[in-house]
Amino acid sequence: MKLTRYALTLAAAAALAGCGSTVKLDEPAPVKDISTTTAPAGSTSQGKTEPVGASQVATVDLFSELSQQVKDKRVIYFDFDSDVVKEEYRGLVDLHARRLKASKQAALNLEGHTDERGGREYNLALGQRRAEAVAKSLTLLGAGTGQVEAVSFGKERPAVQGGTEEAWAKNRRVELKDK
Repeated sequence: MKLTRYALTLAAAAALAGCGSTVKLDEPAPVKDISTTTAPAGSTSQGKTEPVGASQVATVDLFSELSQQVKDKRVIYFDFDSDVVKEEYRGLVDLHARRLKASKQAALNLEGHTDERGGREYNLALGQRRAEAVAKSLTLLGAGTGQVEAVSFGKERPAVQGGTEEAWAKNRRVELKDK
């Protein structure tokens, strides 16, 4: 028993000794001076910088650029009885989140929809969960909570009429509409 306790104490001391640092914290890190080095072949710059004229600088309106990218991409489809955003739509959600981050005045209504199967109350709740899932994804990616509003229409506003799987799949969606 005494030997085991002694061995454990010795092992702990050895482990702590191995954690010791030999780096001197007060010593500055070495810095390589590259101002005297030669430029790579084909380079004409010799360490000189010149200002760029205002006419040569193009301003980019990120909000307008992102708005153009999402112009026709405003619907996220869901699996049957699911409120999980599919992997294939994560990039689209990210694009919309970046657009909202670029302009704090921009805002979206997220309209949740379901297919015609199931009761009215259940479908209203499912549509709301779908819209809230998209809203949560947008806010996690940087959109403000005041920029998104989730509402549900359940099965009341189908995109496609019909009792086929194809029609039902088109109706299980969240539409992202500008406020």
